Amino acid sequence: MNQYKFFLLITIAFLSCDRTQDPDGNPSNTTEDIYFPSTNSDEWATTELDSLGWNEENVDDLYDYLEENGTRGFIVLKDGKIVMEEYWGKTILGVGDFNSGSQWYWASAGKTITASVVGIAQDEGLLDITEPSSTYLGEGWTSMEAEKEQLITVRDQLTMTTGVDYENVEVDCTDPECLIYKADAGTQWYYHNATYTLLDGVIEGASGKTLNEYTEEKLGSVIGMNGEFTKVGNNNVYWSTIREMARFGLLIMNEGKWDETEVIADKEYFNEMVNTSQDLNPAYGYLWWLNGKTSIIYPSFPTSVNVE
Repeated sequence: MNQYKFFLLITIAFLSCDRTQDPDGNPSNTTEDIYFPSTNSDEWATTELDSLGWNEENVDDLYDYLEENGTRGFIVLKDGKIVMEEYWGKTILGVGDFNSGSQWYWASAGKTITASVVGIAQDEGLLDITEPSSTYLGEGWTSMEAEKEQLITVRDQLTMTTGVDYENVEVDCTDPECLIYKADAGTQWYYHNATYTLLDGVIEGASGKTLNEYTEEKLGSVIGMNGEFTKVGNNNVYWSTIREMARFGLLIMNEGKWDETEVIADKEYFNEMVNTSQDLNPAYGYLWWLNGKTSIIYPSFPTSVNVE
């Protein structure tokens, strides 16, 4: 959630592998040599930094910088193996040293997990992101007239294009009275937390399972990620260890595949998720922020900014 500060936590999963290109010129991973840690133990293979030919002279300065700026955890992977891993400071409750077993919250990065499980649910035939959200949330989930509410699809929730009002309302509030019409779905982009959060209801309406239950069954248990969403106010906030964050990064780097297991099997959905999803904000996919675009609409702002 963009309103939650990370308490200066910095988590980095640097995932490297050989790359080729697909027929469209997009990078494609060659994964024969990628290591995937066991899902049943804490063991994780490592690679010595001095074996990679990287510049080691400034490592201590880097660690000093991270610690001085309140970093809790820092991890670097090469082909799935841990090259660098350091921890500093205290747990979020301040009752002990932060370490590999300590949890921290993902803030808005947790949205990427929700996007992933929506794709899994669609691949299983439980939902269709082109369907009106009311198919899964029920009619009257907003305060809009029925015909305007019916314009909002699950895809609009994924792309922040629901058209819900963002002025003079609490953008985290998921109650119908807070979800007021401002524009037709698909014609307005605004970083609206409530419409994202209500994807938990879409998952539950489609699968009959809570967001945590479905995420654990279809994603967490498969890759060894044991975190969970908790309710903070109106928001769903995901908590996990740093290593579990790295597991998710490894899955995404491998385009939704964990070793030989297809976790996010719908490659069309995966590519849509991590690429520009609409014309209004090129820097946004399905709940994913994208680098390298010519313009962006930042959270809490309604207008586009040129970043060339």
